[in-house]
Amino acid sequence: MNKEVVLRINGSSILKTIDIQLEGMVELREAIEHGPLGAALDRAVDVFGHTKGRIILTGMGKSGHVARKIAATMRSTGTAALYLHAAEASHGDLGIIGSDDVVFALTWSGETRELSDIFDFCRLYNVPLIVATAYPESKAGKAADICLALPLAREACPNELAPTTSTTLQVVLGDALAMAMIEARGFSHGDFRVFHPGGRLGTILSTVGEVMGTGNAVPSVPRQASLVDATIEMNRKRYGCTAVVDDEGKLVGAFTDGDLRRCIASHDLQDGIAKHMSHTPVTACADMLCSEALELMNKHAVSVLFVTDAERLIGIIHIHDIVRLGV
Repeated sequence: MNKEVVLRINGSSILKTIDIQLEGMVELREAIEHGPLGAALDRAVDVFGHTKGRIILTGMGKSGHVARKIAATMRSTGTAALYLHAAEASHGDLGIIGSDDVVFALTWSGETRELSDIFDFCRLYNVPLIVATAYPESKAGKAADICLALPLAREACPNELAPTTSTTLQVVLGDALAMAMIEARGFSHGDFRVFHPGGRLGTILSTVGEVMGTGNAVPSVPRQASLVDATIEMNRKRYGCTAVVDDEGKLVGAFTDGDLRRCIASHDLQDGIAKHMSHTPVTACADMLCSEALELMNKHAVSVLFVTDAERLIGIIHIHDIVRLGV
């Protein structure tokens, strides 16, 4: 078989796999909108939202890998969750499950024997059990307090054996539950940063208040200052500009080195700064994301933002401060 034929066959297989999994997604949506799955999911979110403990995710094989991923997604979005290996549970790890926890088990067939001891434990100690399975009449489905009946979508595997569409639906279901929990808990940008201080997510979620210059680092002169005063202050600081503040420390204007170049040839350096400053400088607030501050700078073609709180000057941030973060 020549290379061109192989590529054509492989390309066809890839597209067929995607098409089959898309069909499964459509079936999942239909089951939620028009079947009993929607009501069961509402009940599951209610149980998750009111638990005083954690959500214990479990499963075997590919379902176990998906369960681990869902637990990680939930943790990162403010929901206490952990993964329990179903086989290890029978050898001491059942002790992970607390009386205030909820167990969420994934099993496509509903007959995964390694889950039996977990189900028995939940029944014995009255731990709520939620099961996602394509076979609600299976042992797992009958053991569940809430059964999330997934559509029996066909696998993308040519032999319809390897978990493909089934695991995709499990992942999507887990993501949907995690996102529902975000809304239920009112999880914010700031909350997200707490759980993602490192990496690119942590960088993107950095706030102006964490990066801005404060105190003596902020160039500022009083409204009564002259052009000479403002020039000296700009030279003392690194931002190429200075804020102009009133007697209460409120920002009333800004003066930049560009303003200085425009007026130095035709004006007396003893002129009051109020005659030459910008009366409407672009400002930011301390809790603004650095990524939002960068957008604001680009929009107004400025490289510096003064930071205010109730009009009072509290800081300054330069575009270089943001770029250095990697935003």
